[in-house]
Amino acid sequence: MTLTQRIGQLCMIGFEGPEVTPDLRAWMKEYQPGGVIVFSRNLVDAEQIAYLTNELQDIARDDSLLIAIDQEGGRVSRLPSGFTIFPPAGMVASSGSTELAYQAAAVTAKELRAVGINMNMAPVLDVHTNPANPIIGDRAFSTDPEQVSLMGAATIAGLHDHLVLACGKHFPGHGDTTKDSHLELPVVTASRERLDDVELKPFRYAIRHGLKAMMTAHVHYPSLDPTNPATLSHPILSELLRKEMGFQGLIFSDDLEMRAILDHSSVGDAAVRSIQAGVDILLICKTRELETQAIEAVRKAVDSGEISVKALETRLARLQAVKQQFVYPFQPAEPSRLKYLVGITDHQHLLAQIREQARTVI
Repeated sequence: MTLTQRIGQLCMIGFEGPEVTPDLRAWMKEYQPGGVIVFSRNLVDAEQIAYLTNELQDIARDDSLLIAIDQEGGRVSRLPSGFTIFPPAGMVASSGSTELAYQAAAVTAKELRAVGINMNMAPVLDVHTNPANPIIGDRAFSTDPEQVSLMGAATIAGLHDHLVLACGKHFPGHGDTTKDSHLELPVVTASRERLDDVELKPFRYAIRHGLKAMMTAHVHYPSLDPTNPATLSHPILSELLRKEMGFQGLIFSDDLEMRAILDHSSVGDAAVRSIQAGVDILLICKTRELETQAIEAVRKAVDSGEISVKALETRLARLQAVKQQFVYPFQPAEPSRLKYLVGITDHQHLLAQIREQARTVI
């Protein structure tokens, strides 16, 4: 690969529409992104998704794409009707059963793999401690860090055991915010002691229980870094997460198109600063021009020595290690088998069981 394509491997990109256009195909051939994230705008039904993911993999070198989705359940569900859509994490946790949390994640993973999706941007490991939070709410398992830890670990295991990469989010915790980072930059003023006691506990627990991917929060934590939000913070990502907490997996940025980032810097500047802070994979979810700008900005930073070739190679090695477990050997989705794998009766029975047990406990 060229230097530009090696940098492209460190990007996960989104696109418009339900099909691979000639323009998208040409762009992917040129830049070779390491991952693609799909949204409701890209997905019609199970058969279309299977054909789409097969075509995306066909464009990638060695059929090695991470293909991701935000399939948390509840209001953050991207899959169309016909799939088994579980309730939000808060309702799953209210069942009181880590076994049901595991089974829900396992079923989600089976249906995702059936249509060629090998990564889920879940579980949410935030602790929902602020009732005024406009974005987390029932996406979190609980207001209790111990409960979040247990349910999060069960969800990670359910996904990983069925070959879907889990991604814990939003490090180091989005539960105590009063603003939505899609729209503006939130600030969490909690002390380091409070963060250790509450927000960081589920992330520490998940690391000990095999989490291999983590997403950053576009949130400012003055007690951890007086200047930068977590996505752009070397003290938070390289010192706290890597060195102190011992995380060896992939660090994904949250979407660099969110206003919490773009209101304060260009996407190119944010991409470079993210890599310098410790991010491995840059997530840019929609705009082709911004995806190109980010890759070109990082290439210039490598050429100038602002980002070392060694730093690039370290990130590529981490990505390869994850792909070895969750992508290779590539098996294309089989549209003819989907009726036996997606939305089947056994999966619907589990969904009914979770809903009933949650209602009973409540």
